[in-house]
Amino acid sequence: MNSWEAKQILRQRLASETGSVIHPAGSRRRFALVYPNLYRVGMSNLGIHILYKLLNDRSDTACERFFLPERQDLPLFEKFSLMSLETQTEMNRFDVIGFSISFEMDYFNVLKMLDMGRIKLKSSDRGENDPIVIAGGPCSTFNPEPLADFFDAFVIGEGEVILPKFLDTIYKSNDLPRSKILENISKIPGIYVPSLKNRASRQWIKNIDDFESHTTILTDDAEFDLYLIETARGCGRHCRFCMAGYCFRKPRNHSIQKLFEEIDRAKKFNKRIGLMGAAISDYPEIDLLSQKILDSNLKMSVASFRADSVTEKLVDALAKSGLKTLTLAPEAGSNRMRAVINKGISEEDLFRALDLGIRAGIKNFRLYFLIGLPFETREDIQAIIDLTIAMYNLIENLDGKLTLSINPLIPKPFTPFQWQPMASKKYLEESLKLIRSSLKKFKRIEIIAESIRESNIQSILARGDRQIGKAILKAHELGGSKNFLQAMKLENLDVDSYLRGRDFTEDLPWDILDMGFPKSYLQNEFDRAKNFESTPKCFEGCKRCGVCREGIECIE
Repeated sequence: MNSWEAKQILRQRLASETGSVIHPAGSRRRFALVYPNLYRVGMSNLGIHILYKLLNDRSDTACERFFLPERQDLPLFEKFSLMSLETQTEMNRFDVIGFSISFEMDYFNVLKMLDMGRIKLKSSDRGENDPIVIAGGPCSTFNPEPLADFFDAFVIGEGEVILPKFLDTIYKSNDLPRSKILENISKIPGIYVPSLKNRASRQWIKNIDDFESHTTILTDDAEFDLYLIETARGCGRHCRFCMAGYCFRKPRNHSIQKLFEEIDRAKKFNKRIGLMGAAISDYPEIDLLSQKILDSNLKMSVASFRADSVTEKLVDALAKSGLKTLTLAPEAGSNRMRAVINKGISEEDLFRALDLGIRAGIKNFRLYFLIGLPFETREDIQAIIDLTIAMYNLIENLDGKLTLSINPLIPKPFTPFQWQPMASKKYLEESLKLIRSSLKKFKRIEIIAESIRESNIQSILARGDRQIGKAILKAHELGGSKNFLQAMKLENLDVDSYLRGRDFTEDLPWDILDMGFPKSYLQNEFDRAKNFESTPKCFEGCKRCGVCREGIECIE
C-alpha cells in the first residue's frame, strides 16, 4: 500500500470528467473546495459547480476539489493524506480551505476530512503557517455555532457575492499575523468570525442572471446523472417549517432568455436537464421552458414542484422525459395542519396534480409528510392515513405504487417553529405505528420513515450552541456520528435540554446573525400558525418581513 495507489484512484476519476480545470503549479493561490460527503453526492450539488467556476475564473486562484473517500478507500487515504482531485495535492498545502455544508449529519465528516487532511481540528490550535479554514452553505448560514470551534470563519449567505471580497482581503494580508487577518475578514459583510463573535448580516444576489448557475463539470458518476440548471433562487411561499424559505429570501427568477441560453449550451452534452429551484412549477414561464427542453431533443427532471401551480404541460414534459414517479408534498394530511404550516395547497390541488400525472401515463407516486408538527393531534395523523387511502384508490388499477416518505419535524433556526420542542420519541413511534398498521393491508403502499434517533441528532445539531462542538469532537474521537449521543453524555451535555422548546424571550445561539428580519416577525408568524391563519406569498413591493424594506440593500 503506497500513496501512488491513492493518487491513481483520483487520477482515474478525474480522467472520467469533462470540464475540470488544472492550472500550472505555482501560478495561482490555492483554494481547496471541500464537500463533506462522497464524490457522487457532492457532484450532484449545484453549489459546488457554481463555486468551482466562480473561483477558477479569477486570475489569482486555483480551486481544487476534495470529497470524502469511498468506504473501501478510506484506509488508504487515512494512512497517507487526503488529496485534491485535480493535482493530488495534500489538503494542508492549500492557502484557504472552504467547506460547503448542506446537511447536519455531514458535520461529523467535516472533522474526519480535516483530520485526514492533516489540518488541526480546532481553530484556536492553528498557527501562522496553517491554512485559513472557512465554511459556507445552508447549515453555515442558519446556525454556525455547533461548528464554531473548528472554523476560522463562516460565509453567511450567498458565496458568489462574499467570496470575491474575502479572497481579495486574504491575498492582501500575506505578511500580517493570523489574528489580524481574521480581524480584517470579520469586517467583510457576510463573514462571521467565531473567535471575534462579530454580528454578521446575510448577503444575497439581487440579479442572479449576473452569475453562472449550471453544471460546469460533467461526470457519469453523480448521484443524479443530470445537467443542472438553476431556474430560481429562494422561495416566497412562507412554509413555516422551511429554513430555506426564510434564509434565502427574496425569491428571484432567472430570465427565460438566460435559461434558453443554458439549454442551448447543454445540447452538446445530451444529458437530461435537471431544473433546480425551491418550487419549479412556480417559475412564471415554466411551460415555455419545458417546451424549449423538449424541442431541443432533451429530457428533463425537476427538483420539486407545488401541487397548486403545476401545469399540464409540465407534467406531460416530465412524462415524455421518462419520469416514472411523480412526487407531491402535502406535508400534512388535514387542511387544518396545512394551515398551521402555511402550505397553501388544498386537497383539490393534490387530486388535480395526481390526475395530471395519471393522464400523462405516470403510474407511481410519492407523498411527503411531516409528523410532530405544532398543534398536531391524533386526528391529524388519521388524516394522513385517510388522504393516502383516497389517493391510492385513484391509482389502484394502474399497477403502480404509492410511496409515503414520513419525517419528523426538525424545528430549524430562523423559522416560526424555531422555539418548538422536538416531538417526543413515544409520540413519533405511536404515530408511525398507527400509519403503518392502518395501511398494512394495501400491498402497493410503501412507507419510508426517517430514523427517530437520527432526527433527534439533526435537531440537536441544527439548534445547538457552541458547547455542542465538544460532543461533535468527542464523537469523532470515538468513531463518528453513531457515537454522538454517547459523546454528549461524556461531555455532560443533556440531550433533553437541546430537544426542548424555547421561550420567546430566550437568547438563541443564532441570534448573532441577521437574516434581514426581526424575531418579532417570526413570532407573529407563529401566532398566525396557532390561529390557523395563512400568510400570502411574497410579491413585489412587499415590506412585511423586512428583507426588502427600504434601507436594506442586497449586493448588486
